[in-house]
Parts: sequence; structure tokens; C-alpha cells
Amino acid sequence: MIKLAELEKKIEIKFKNEELLKEALTHRSFINEEPKWSVPHNERLEYLGDAVLELAVSEELFAKYPSFPEGQLTVLRASLVNYQLLAKVASEIGLDKYILMSKGEAKDTGKAREVILANAIEALIGAIHRDQGFASARKFIETFIFKHLAAIIKNKSYKDSKSELQEVVQERMKVTPGYKVIEESGPAHQKVFKVGVYFSDQFIAEGVGTSKQEAEVEAAKNALKKYK
Repeated sequence: MIKLAELEKKIEIKFKNEELLKEALTHRSFINEEPKWSVPHNERLEYLGDAVLELAVSEELFAKYPSFPEGQLTVLRASLVNYQLLAKVASEIGLDKYILMSKGEAKDTGKAREVILANAIEALIGAIHRDQGFASARKFIETFIFKHLAAIIKNKSYKDSKSELQEVVQERMKVTPGYKVIEESGPAHQKVFKVGVYFSDQFIAEGVGTSKQEAEVEAAKNALKKYK
């Protein structure tokens, strides 16, 4: 059903255990339509890949910019791991052709689709890490994700609401904003998240979105209204 060899050629990685690759490409909605599918959905691999991606990008930025303070490194990292950039990377690889999802999800062309693509990239990174270790996962991240950094710096596209809030708050209050999920609602494949932004333990504002990242951005926008 999935042309795994074709995808492996694109990303220049040959999996030892192809079931991991198949799992990375399986969206929860597909399992609902095909309950006898041989592998689980990709959310556990997505969880792992998210952590691997953050570590790899953090290490790369730490080494590449020795004079940058923590706040600036955090802003750049956020620009490389947000769902829009990851969805763009997924499109560049053509990953959407290989993701297994329900017929309804496959027709979606909005933000929900971007989130599915971004999550699949994280799941793919998790699968690479499980199959071949951190070095291979980091090489994939450097090849397909880190290459976007130069354009991000040139266009100053790292200046999103979360980044701007962090700069403002670190300068004025010497703390880093933190985000916490306050509430989750809706079915598993159409969740809505309410996220709060905190300075130390003080609640400042909240935001709502169809992903945690989107809700965090909305919370940051609302917080900025109070502090700009």
C-alpha cells in the first residue's frame, strides 16, 4: 500500500525495521477505518521525535552560535520546530503522498492538514532514531530542517508571537515564559487545546487552537497585548 522504498530513497535512509517507518506514516484516523492494520498509529513515535528534534536543533544552535544568549537560541529553535516549518519540510519531501489517513482527513487542506504533516515529520524522526540511533536522526534533521535556518534569519521570520513575548519578558522581568495545557476537548483526531502562558508560576493569558503549538501562539499574542 505504501511505497516505502520510494520514500527511503528520497530521505536516503534504509530502515532495518520497516514496520517502524510504516508506523510513522499511520495517522490515528486511518486506524479508525482500518482497525486490523498491522501497526499502531504514529503518536508515540511523534512524542519521541519531538524530543529528538528539539535536542538535535538545540545542540546545533549551541555549537553554531557560541556568542548567542539562551533567549536568542530559544527563539531560533522555536522557528525551526514549529508546525508550519515542519509542514513545509514534509511537503518538500512529498511526505503527504505516503501518510495513511482517513478519507475525510485526506481532503482537508487547512491548518489541520499542516498539523498532520508536521506530526508525521516528528514521527518519522522518532522512527529513524529508534531504527538507527541519534546520529542518523540528527543527519536527517540537518539535511531537511536545519537548512531553512539561513532564510529564517535573513527574513527575520523567527519573530513570531512566542519569540517576541520571550524577548520582552526576559528583558523586563528576567524570566522565560512557560506554557501549560489547561484543557483538552474534542475527539482524538480533532482535539482543541486551551493553553495558558505563565511567568514563573503566575498565569498571564490563555489561547485556544487545534494543536498545542497553535494554542501557545494564541496565548502569547494575548499576553503581548498586556506587555507591549
